Amino acid sequence: MVTSRSALVALQILVLLSFLGAWHLGVELGVLDPFFFSRPLDVLVRTWRDFACGVIWRHLWITLVETILAFVIGSVGGVLVGFWLARRELLSAVFQPYLKAVNAMPRVVLAPIFALWFGLGIWSKVALGVTLVFFIVFFAVYQGVKEVTLLGQNVNG
Repeated sequence: MVTSRSALVALQILVLLSFLGAWHLGVELGVLDPFFFSRPLDVLVRTWRDFACGVIWRHLWITLVETILAFVIGSVGGVLVGFWLARRELLSAVFQPYLKAVNAMPRVVLAPIFALWFGLGIWSKVALGVTLVFFIVFFAVYQGVKEVTLLGQNVNG
């Protein structure tokens, strides 16, 4: 079944409005605690006010810096370690179970550990972001180098 673009957009808007309505109704009926789940309109008003007075720009800048640092550090680390281990068979075999174990660990568990190690400032959030980026890049580079190496051996062999 193929729907038109306008019908698809209308359905997407309907889902959004249904979600916001359920959220509002949940707060009004006491199903959702207003301390943790403010009303959607209150959130919109507060966001609008923060943009209007300019206070949000500082926070957005800090988040952008944390994101860029985490992306760069995680990407560079993932490429270097992925390439290095893909080219060193013994080291790859030694470290593989440890890398898989650390990757399998839920990031939510790491957040308080990083807060203790690095404090509540920028570096604990960057460290958490690095763990998110590093493993994605590492496994992609590692697998890519392994496949190219195998392909090269098959062509030459």
